[in-house]
Amino acid sequence: MQVCNLSTLGSACLGHVERRIWACSQDLGPVFSEIDRLVAANVRKVQAAFRAHRIGPHHFQGSTGYGHGDLGREALDSVMAAVMGAEAALMRVQFVSGTHAIASALYAVLRPGDEMLAVAGHPYDTMEEVIGTRGTPGHGSLMEWGVSYRELPLGADGRIDWEGLAKAIVPGKTRVAHIQRSCGYALRPTLSIDEIERAVKIIKAQDPSVVITVDNCYGEFTDTREPCDVGADLCMGSLIKNPGGTIAPGGGYVAGRADLIGRVAARLYAPGIGIDAGGVPGSTLRTFFQGLFLAPQTTGEALKGGRLVAELLHREGFTVIPSPGLPDVWSMITAVELRSKGAMTAFCRGIQRTCPIGSYIRPEPGVTAGYGDEVIFADGTFIDGSTAELSADGPIRPPYVVYCQGGTHWTHWALALEGAMTSLQEELAREN
Repeated sequence: MQVCNLSTLGSACLGHVERRIWACSQDLGPVFSEIDRLVAANVRKVQAAFRAHRIGPHHFQGSTGYGHGDLGREALDSVMAAVMGAEAALMRVQFVSGTHAIASALYAVLRPGDEMLAVAGHPYDTMEEVIGTRGTPGHGSLMEWGVSYRELPLGADGRIDWEGLAKAIVPGKTRVAHIQRSCGYALRPTLSIDEIERAVKIIKAQDPSVVITVDNCYGEFTDTREPCDVGADLCMGSLIKNPGGTIAPGGGYVAGRADLIGRVAARLYAPGIGIDAGGVPGSTLRTFFQGLFLAPQTTGEALKGGRLVAELLHREGFTVIPSPGLPDVWSMITAVELRSKGAMTAFCRGIQRTCPIGSYIRPEPGVTAGYGDEVIFADGTFIDGSTAELSADGPIRPPYVVYCQGGTHWTHWALALEGAMTSLQEELAREN
């Protein structure tokens, strides 16, 4: 990689980086066109759901207290169910994160003596404390409640071990088969909907009663189908990722079988309260509806930004997943192997300087709730922690991978990469 020393070259080096970035974007024209086709198909689907449920201004009134009789909240749940290909859904501001939505679904289904099987290797770091493989004793992890846990390791190619999955279910004991769609903090490919459909069929052939749950975070609108379309019993995600369209102020969702959604509501609130409660301000309802409508478009822009990151960093000699060009599976997350703590830190600092919020903040690796390793974050966003806007982060551990997500428009990534690459080049010059 050609290294510019900004301390001596100044704006000349920045101009050199800028030219390389825009050259990449020109070469990505055919890829961007395919993403636009995907966006159009998903906008059509969302539009159809809004039309079918006759969404109008009267759905933006909101509610307080118990929230009984909130027509907008009920309509939103129905629209989300239709978009997700599910019987029912809870799209609620009371979920504080994707991890909260996933945990609520797991606690709703699992009982003492049951087994949870992770089908796609080790799940995302924040799930470790929910499951009980790490965390504070006495906080009520699944394992503390008598649920056993097992993982099916990924194959050598980083994908599901299909032969192993065909004999992994223990009928009468394995209650939940959990699939993580995105790569999370792992150097593996994002799962396609076709792969999820294949896994569902293999699991159900061994025991039809197994509940298949899918961590759908970062997966929404990256395909024209969602996990429940292909037989998943529940799928879950965060509204400050794809489906919130970058304007939802918080929240999450669970979609799937109607009987299981009732259980999830009992877990989120309390037994006996049901799904017909939960106050939500009218302004929040409107942003949920509007964010869901915008979600295919903002997801498409994030996909374009990810393709730009992959193209540029690959040309600069770094390993990226997915590989540059037209991928087999669209992924909201682009992983870049930077090979050192210093390089990770420099890259994230360069990204932070181009964020609209907190550009003056200097990211440092540190301890973060829910993570076992130190983590560094670049995420100057309007919604706190909204990885759908634009962010780069990762745990500080070999091989020192930064995970790039989001972007309200791909040109924001073009500008962010100017800062990231110049900062990274300075660090590499020091290391060499």
